[in-house]
Amino acid sequence: MRQYFAIKERHPQALLLFRMGDFYETFVDDAKTVSRILGITLTSRNNGKADDVPMAGFPHHALDSHLPKLIRAGLRVAICEQIEDASTSSGKVVDRDVVEVVTPGVSFHDQLLNPKQSNYLAALHWSGDRLGVAYIDASTGEFAVTEAPAPQLADLLQTIQPAEVILDKRRRSTLDALREQPFTITPQEDWVFGYDFAYETLLDHFETHSLKGFGVEALDVGLVAAGAALHYLQETQKGALPHIQKIRRFAGDEHIALDPQTKRNLELVATMHDGGREGSLVHILDDTQTPMGGRRLRAWLVRPLRTLDAINARQEAVAELVADRDRRDALRDTLGHMGDLERLAGKIATGRASPRDLNAVKTALQQLPAVQAHLEDAPGTTLPALRAALTPCPDLIARIEQALVDDPPAKISEGGLIRDGYDDELDELRQIASSGKEWVANLEATERERTGIPSLKVGFNKVFGYYLEITHTHTEKVPEHYIRKQTLVNSERYITPELKEYEEKILTAEEQIERLELELFNALREAIAQRTADLQDNADALARLDVLASLAAVADRHDYARPTVDDSLTLDITAGRHPVVEQTLPPGEAFIPNDTHVDPDDDQILIITGPNMAGKSVALRQVGLIVLLAQIGSFVPAEAAHVGLVDRIFTRVGASDNLAAGESTFLVEMNEAANILNNATSRSLILLDEVGRGTSTFDGLSIAWSIVEYLHERPEVAARTLFATHYHELNALAQRLDRVRNYRIQVQEHEGDIIFLRKLVPGGADHSYGIEVARMAGLPRPVIARAHEILHHLEAQDLAMDDAQQGDGAAPSGDDIPALGDEAMQMNLFGQPDPMAAELKEALAAIDPNRLTPIEALMKLSEWKAKLDA
Repeated sequence: MRQYFAIKERHPQALLLFRMGDFYETFVDDAKTVSRILGITLTSRNNGKADDVPMAGFPHHALDSHLPKLIRAGLRVAICEQIEDASTSSGKVVDRDVVEVVTPGVSFHDQLLNPKQSNYLAALHWSGDRLGVAYIDASTGEFAVTEAPAPQLADLLQTIQPAEVILDKRRRSTLDALREQPFTITPQEDWVFGYDFAYETLLDHFETHSLKGFGVEALDVGLVAAGAALHYLQETQKGALPHIQKIRRFAGDEHIALDPQTKRNLELVATMHDGGREGSLVHILDDTQTPMGGRRLRAWLVRPLRTLDAINARQEAVAELVADRDRRDALRDTLGHMGDLERLAGKIATGRASPRDLNAVKTALQQLPAVQAHLEDAPGTTLPALRAALTPCPDLIARIEQALVDDPPAKISEGGLIRDGYDDELDELRQIASSGKEWVANLEATERERTGIPSLKVGFNKVFGYYLEITHTHTEKVPEHYIRKQTLVNSERYITPELKEYEEKILTAEEQIERLELELFNALREAIAQRTADLQDNADALARLDVLASLAAVADRHDYARPTVDDSLTLDITAGRHPVVEQTLPPGEAFIPNDTHVDPDDDQILIITGPNMAGKSVALRQVGLIVLLAQIGSFVPAEAAHVGLVDRIFTRVGASDNLAAGESTFLVEMNEAANILNNATSRSLILLDEVGRGTSTFDGLSIAWSIVEYLHERPEVAARTLFATHYHELNALAQRLDRVRNYRIQVQEHEGDIIFLRKLVPGGADHSYGIEVARMAGLPRPVIARAHEILHHLEAQDLAMDDAQQGDGAAPSGDDIPALGDEAMQMNLFGQPDPMAAELKEALAAIDPNRLTPIEALMKLSEWKAKLDA
């Protein structure tokens, strides 16, 4: 226990898994935590004369299943192993030490890593109004750094999407406003963020005199973050990180920063319904053949490009692969045999690779000549450049083939992984062990014949080694030179001097075989690790090829078109479709495409009205997705598209609250609207789906009206905007503002039913059909009938106010709505207008009060009273 507490003191922030024989044990508070999270029994251990200590543990072979649960709970887990053989510890406590600290952002365990998602650790450092950001994927060795104005923190974190963020503990509160982002925050001591310490950490790791060769020397604030990130990784992994071979500058201004709302509303990598991948954009687009390709596609989707050259380079490659199906299919078939070369390189470099991992590297490298052949004579510049980036490494293939058997075991400890003929000493030891085992195998038949005992058996266990087992029935036949070793219920076990001699020979040879195989395997793994840079370069090129081929396959399969992307501000889409919805419609139901034209000079803001369920939200989202796809270099679901480069995509969709932060539905709505208005530029794309619905009708309408005016009248935020709304009153803005246009989703009424035509056409809608949609949802008929009555009355009140109280601003009170079941009132309410009221109104209009005498007024009043009494 003293040993445990000493190790725990060195890792106070981590949950310590303490290896004891075949179990990982936890104690005190860690035990309570493990018991709760894993659902295992909490026991106790007597700690000398002290009170019992809480304890909880699990078998060591269950680590792979339990570790992910602990990490998903946001814990840091220190894995403490026995670092000496218990058989040689001479009665003292076995030496133990932490060999690895696993955190949400730092792990090499396959069970903790999503094959198609990068796992980034990010570090932050501030200096005045400058922010330094660095991020590392420990599993692949990707390492990047950047600097930006401090207010861009949220944008950068959204672009990077780290699993864990480290920062100076004095800055912990800075991230409180970003709690909704799904990352773990790990504060560090302030000295970790000193420039000199960080810079020296980087130089020591890369073994260079400066960082000029990486092009990051001038990023003083960023290098502090980079040094802190690398130091954290070194501390958690307890060793060298040779697979981190370079650091690059991440140019944040080359990518669109997508805020959480936009990624959620457009359902790029997860659905709004259940957070799952199925039904998201990545689910439709991901036809990649490798895990590293899947990770790269996801990164492209959440980091659309802002530079035309990069967009056009990708488009060029996709276009070539769309046009040449034979080349594409052959390339994709070959990529399907690659595996995850990127993460395999990381495992090999850090000494974690198994025999099967090395075989997987060999298989991947064997495919490279075929990939190069598929790209031979490829037109353009992108595909030839990727072909040139591949290095087949035939020497590594040959060495792995010579060393490893064709089907090696999953673990080194299982043995039998080195091929016969690879090492003379190993072959000799195997011959010794084999001959000894052959002698033992023949011993059973020999002794049965010699002793006349037909049930005699030769066995082996780890306690007694080899033995001869004879049932009690034949005890009298046992030869005198047999030495009794163990008595069982039905039999006796014996040894002989000759048997023990061969046993020592066999076991000694097997121990030497195990040691030598481990040495040979480690030497092979180290030789491959020396070529980590080549493996990583190959993985990078293959990942990009895989994504390009996947985008081409999807474009060909679903009839996507190559968009024109330029530096204009035009957005013109012909027969655009929603890429996800069109693939999830019921069989036989066709998706209705729509044209969209937005131009800051003439058609800057489109007000889109129409009933619920008619397709307003789909129309908005498909425009956002088409623009995003165009700016990742993909083809788009449309007949044609002209996309003027956008710098941001903003969305405001639906109603949600944030009760944990004390934010109502309406406050969340206004927060999102404020973010858009404060950060949009004239080059942005804004998609608003209902604004102001979380408050009273007139408040909401006023806010929505004001937002449209703001976007129209302020040149700095005059972004291309699509605004879907139920406020039909906003249609009036098209007559007041030059660049506002009205559109509606077409609906057809037939015999009391409504038919959604899903077609976006010019003009405004004047009816929401909300009650009809409620009927379709299955509300009871009495509720629907009563809703119609109330709606007619409220509309009549509203019309009366338009005439009599124009400009008053008061909403219909509803005071005159008839009571439920009041038939007479209902008949009067919904019958024809009272003719007496019309006559009275006409008579009043004809009177000039200034010319009317008191007597004439009384006579008129008496006349009208008589008519009412008649």
